[in-house]
Amino acid sequence: MTDERDNPFALKMVAVRLVPDVAVLSHTQVTSPESAIQALGSVLKDMDRENICVINLKTSGVPINASIVSVGALTHAIVEPREMLKATILYNAASFILMHNHPSGNVEPSEEDIQMTRRMERVCQMMGIALLDHVIVGPKTGEEPVRYSSLRERGYMSDISESLKPQLGEKKKRRRKDRAR
Repeated sequence: MTDERDNPFALKMVAVRLVPDVAVLSHTQVTSPESAIQALGSVLKDMDRENICVINLKTSGVPINASIVSVGALTHAIVEPREMLKATILYNAASFILMHNHPSGNVEPSEEDIQMTRRMERVCQMMGIALLDHVIVGPKTGEEPVRYSSLRERGYMSDISESLKPQLGEKKKRRRKDRAR
């Protein structure tokens, strides 16, 4: 075997492994912004910087895992679709919910939040993975519950069935062909 120092063009083999962390989710289905808040809101609500997370879901809506995909600054976090979808793809999730916090307490979606959501919808449509919602959480103040805003409920996201129509249509065509045989 030759030494790497002898060959400047040596190709190193690498492996990507996911390492489980502390459990924060239950076996309860995550089917709404409220259930997403119950699953992960307590983790995000008091963060002092913007954190972007995904909750990866089985077809039943039961969480597989959650992943913090970006830790930003006080007013913003930067993330690309590849980081958001890494754990989703590696764990073979059927869908996911995108969540992030606004340390300021203002849970209104910014223009950047809306644009990121729309970009992720386009990417997810191509990948055949459902982006169920994008939920923004703010810090809890006093006795009020965790404050949040759902981009789906506010109308910033397309209908889920619309976003997956190309994949659903292909599956129906394949089923019809299989039945015809």
